[in-house]
Amino acid sequence: MRFRAVLFDLDGTLIDSTRLIIESYHHTMRVHRGHTLPDSDWIKGLGTPLRVQFRRFTDDPDEVQRMIATYREWNLAHHDEMVRGFPGAVQATRALKDGGVKLAIVTSKNRHGVQLGLDLCGFDGLFDTIVTSDDLEASKPDPAPVLAALAALGEPANSAIMVGDSPHDIAAGRDAGTSTAACLWGPFERAALAAERPDYYLTSVQELAPLVL
Repeated sequence: MRFRAVLFDLDGTLIDSTRLIIESYHHTMRVHRGHTLPDSDWIKGLGTPLRVQFRRFTDDPDEVQRMIATYREWNLAHHDEMVRGFPGAVQATRALKDGGVKLAIVTSKNRHGVQLGLDLCGFDGLFDTIVTSDDLEASKPDPAPVLAALAALGEPANSAIMVGDSPHDIAAGRDAGTSTAACLWGPFERAALAAERPDYYLTSVQELAPLVL
């Protein structure tokens, strides 16, 4: 076994939710600002919490919370119709668990949203710990969420690999001391991921179990 623990991002890594996320941002901006931004602008911030995204537009904490509420209302209303697990992701994750690997989710999503996605896509019960935006103020690319997951798993950083589709995932894992694997099936270009110097590139989720086991 090359790694005793695998830490996963969720959106864009295990579940295909990018369109839902971007459309939720568009809706929120139209409601609160009367206009929105190009998809590319939102993609840059994917993997960071809503509070970080909306602080770009206002310094008022109450308005940030109102924008978050608008986002979540639209997101939840359209969640089940727009979210799917990536093909083979459940099977690959289960193969790791059956192989004795400790598994974690490290995400900038809130816990309720995480659980909805895991339940819908068939991942529920596969993860030993889940670190969400509800648990820490710090968020990826800060290494703190990765370190929190390692502590919960009882594993040192050098026994683990962080797997994610965004530069924020790779930076967080690298700075926490884990190995890192960049997923090329998410919305980020390879060049953006390469800037954070991942240890591995994965072109499909089926490559993960052979890498780890």
